[in-house]
Amino acid sequence: MALKHYKPTTPGTRGLTLIDHSELHKGAEKSLTVGLKSKGGRNNFGHVTVPHQGGGHKRKYRLIDFDRKKKDIPATVIRLEYDPNRTAFIALIEYKDGVRSYILAPRDLKPGDTVISGTREDIKPGNTMPLKNMPIGTIVHNVELKPGAGGQLARSAGCYAQLMGKDGVYAQIKMNSGELRKVHSECLATVGSVSNPEQRNVNLGKAGRARWLGIRPSTRGMAMNPNDHPMGGGNGHSKGHEPVSRTGIPAKGYRTRSNKRTAKMIIRSRHLAKKK
Repeated sequence: MALKHYKPTTPGTRGLTLIDHSELHKGAEKSLTVGLKSKGGRNNFGHVTVPHQGGGHKRKYRLIDFDRKKKDIPATVIRLEYDPNRTAFIALIEYKDGVRSYILAPRDLKPGDTVISGTREDIKPGNTMPLKNMPIGTIVHNVELKPGAGGQLARSAGCYAQLMGKDGVYAQIKMNSGELRKVHSECLATVGSVSNPEQRNVNLGKAGRARWLGIRPSTRGMAMNPNDHPMGGGNGHSKGHEPVSRTGIPAKGYRTRSNKRTAKMIIRSRHLAKKK
């Protein structure tokens, strides 16, 4: 999809850049949608635990098939749709037995194309198979972390991972961030990169458009009072605070990841990749 640029006839359209959705179907498959309740950043006590969230347009959740467990049955792409719950586009597919489902739309997927999930399939966008049966260098998305658990990696707009090698029961994949990690070779992955790579170039143009998306204004911690934020208070533009989050966690260079169970799966950290 191309980008839409607007003439600056109003302040809100000056610099406005959006994705052209003219080729997408308007609406959703009713049988594949469920109600979605907005949390507004609050927990079960009503306390704000995630700031800058709330409001926004009412949404329905589209049930996406991240598992692709319907094996060896070809499916035809009926149409591409916009999903308000994610940055990527989704595709409505219909299997030969008449069952319909939503999948993440890969780049270059068009209505009328055929996709299939199996053990060893053609290397075409939208086809799903285990990593062990893919050639080295294949671009993939919607990668499982555990066999049968459903895709969890590389699902956002324009994202992809690359199969770099195979070593025993593990496959090595390189993430967008530069991280090189091991994933079990029985894990499923879908060929191709995720659709809508131009999402990164979107400029909302005005604050109101962000509010439609459920994004509330962000206030600098330094502009708050001491009882509202660790960096608050002081006379004038006080710079004597260590940069921290609202809960006091350091914001610059402090490592918060301590998952020893999965740390052994990371071959090269994404932080090392940035230093090179």
